[in-house]
Amino acid sequence: MAEDLAGRVRTVLDVDAEEFQREAEADAEVVKAGLRDGAFDNHQSIIGLEYEFYAVDDGRWADEADAERRYSLMRVPRRLLELIGFEKELGLHNAEMTTSPQPFNPYGLRAQENEVLARLSTALDCTAAEGMRLVSDALWTVPPAGETARGYLTDSVVDDGVAIATNMSDAVRYHAMANGRGDDEFSVEAPHVDLSADTVMPESLITSIQPHFQMAHAADLPTYFNYAVRIAGPLLALGVSSPFFPPDLYEDGVDAETLLADAWDENRVAVFESVLNTATGQDKVAFPEDLSTVEEAVDRVVEDEIFVPMPVERAGDRFDDDFATLRMKHGTYWRWVRPVFGGASRSAANARIEFRPIPAQPTVRDSMAFQAAFAGLMQSLVRRQHPVVDQEWETARENFYAAMRNGLNSGQRWITNDGQETTDLVAVYDDILAHAADGLKSAGCSAAEAERYVAPLQARVETARTPADWKREQVKSRLADGDDFETAVTGMQRTYVERQTETLLDGSFADW
Repeated sequence: MAEDLAGRVRTVLDVDAEEFQREAEADAEVVKAGLRDGAFDNHQSIIGLEYEFYAVDDGRWADEADAERRYSLMRVPRRLLELIGFEKELGLHNAEMTTSPQPFNPYGLRAQENEVLARLSTALDCTAAEGMRLVSDALWTVPPAGETARGYLTDSVVDDGVAIATNMSDAVRYHAMANGRGDDEFSVEAPHVDLSADTVMPESLITSIQPHFQMAHAADLPTYFNYAVRIAGPLLALGVSSPFFPPDLYEDGVDAETLLADAWDENRVAVFESVLNTATGQDKVAFPEDLSTVEEAVDRVVEDEIFVPMPVERAGDRFDDDFATLRMKHGTYWRWVRPVFGGASRSAANARIEFRPIPAQPTVRDSMAFQAAFAGLMQSLVRRQHPVVDQEWETARENFYAAMRNGLNSGQRWITNDGQETTDLVAVYDDILAHAADGLKSAGCSAAEAERYVAPLQARVETARTPADWKREQVKSRLADGDDFETAVTGMQRTYVERQTETLLDGSFADW
């Protein structure tokens, strides 16, 4: 397999980057012409969701002598991924679900939630037969039994000069990323973490949810986009969930109290940025600047640094095959909020926003709360012409990275509906969640339905407690009871999976 994969990687590496760029530029003109002709306009808003998981050993066959197997990371057999209808992601332990797009109305929201529940419930039944469980979590911390996290993330073989990561899926693009950048290493930059690899495999530490919102009129994308940029920090602060790494990835000689005190609340942001920005001239994973026109959104993809110039087939009959190279380049246009242009047919062509800040959440209900809140905010903030759009971009960016570091304790700066700036936690989220509910109601939800969707997020505000806070509490308590740091983190993670087993499908983080 390695030989065949190495050959496919070499084929990719032979692609002419300059020709790839010329094709992307030509495709951009096709998209812009379609925008002028109204090809990307629709009569309604549409929502969708990408939902990532990782797999762990469910421990059913572990005896006392083999206790370390319980909830340790597991590789998902490819045949099992096909059976459950999930997609492969970067690591062999990953699985991703993509929902069917639905109209943004009460029925569409219910359809999104029901699809996630139906498919995930079936997947859990199928994986259980393999002694495996899918976990919704931002960053795994317990490596496969008998292995170290460092070894799992850095193991690779070299076949005729091509580096092949041992535990990476066989998607050629991922392996090509590591083989066209000279002698660059891919490093994680986070407090007291020491991890470098010769492939992008360290990125497989992390998982996320990615809500999509398609606006009816493509020309309005910049307005929605600029609002999405401003809610990125506050929503991330509510969702933070990854203060800890696998313990063997930390530098030697750092005491547990320091590791706990210096930990960032959402290390997923740090992993994604540092690993993929290591080997590029410009920061490809970045907080995006405001947009002025929809054409500017297209131009930014064209102007983005080429990372992997993949071969492109144009023989298909999809509408977006007419700009296939631009779509391919968009695949490595990593921004925390990014515009997307696509569609299988002209009638399905769309312009939408992919919202990438939110880590994978403890339960389905929490994940759906973020999807609904994001869509509701897109609907309400634009419709009400909320003044936060006038917030300085630099402030929005500072909010995002402050949320990454300190979650709800980050002092998010927000402009309320009356035009006043505040950093008061209650005032910030009263305004944000009220507008999320308003957007849901304007999309047809009853007041009770809107309240149900935002309730898990409201509970986090009222208790000032996020999943990252829960994890810190668990580790701190275990340290106080005499555990060393590795034992404390491992114990926390196993308790996380146990709590999730009870609440993933029919509970919420508020129950924890």
